[in-house]
Amino acid sequence: MIAKLTGLLDSLREDGAVIDVGGIGYLVFCSQRTMNALPPKGEMVSLSIETHVREDHIHLYGFATQAEQDWFLLLLTVQGVGAKVALAVLSALAPDDIRLAIVTGDVATLMRANGVGRKVAQRVVGELKDKAGELSVPGVAVGLASAGMAPGIVIEGASADAISALVNLGYRRIEAAGAVGQAMHQLGTDASAEALIKAGLQELGS
Repeated sequence: MIAKLTGLLDSLREDGAVIDVGGIGYLVFCSQRTMNALPPKGEMVSLSIETHVREDHIHLYGFATQAEQDWFLLLLTVQGVGAKVALAVLSALAPDDIRLAIVTGDVATLMRANGVGRKVAQRVVGELKDKAGELSVPGVAVGLASAGMAPGIVIEGASADAISALVNLGYRRIEAAGAVGQAMHQLGTDASAEALIKAGLQELGS
């Protein structure tokens, strides 16, 4: 069982990389996020590896961070999610953003990943919401809780529009959600998207 590979980056493919370890080239499937973190060709690279052995193949999946590997394994526990879909989710969303989407029931964000339809996204939320753990960015959990956004509650309407607007302005989704949560706590759950965006920007700038 291969758990780690360290060697020279030989070449890149659309879905992974070939790592030369002692003259042997190992094809490692990676998310786009890990691909973007790789050094130039010919330089040393080290990736954590998950080895999947099947009757007709042996596949290696590589990860630049422990968080990515942990989420890969967690996503595989969801019915209908295989390695390809798990890597697609990790390519589209950072680990903190996956956690936030699950905790808040944000199915639309999970559907940004290639191959993830509404049913699969709903299963990810339903099966992992109790395993997602605490949000890791200070203030986000407090903001969501104070606005009544408990785990499993779907963000929709004005709050969803406000979060999307802040993301489009360059803020990370997890930061935007925390700011909108704080804004809803101040303005009330009936506040318009425009008011939430303005208050959210003030929160992010403070």
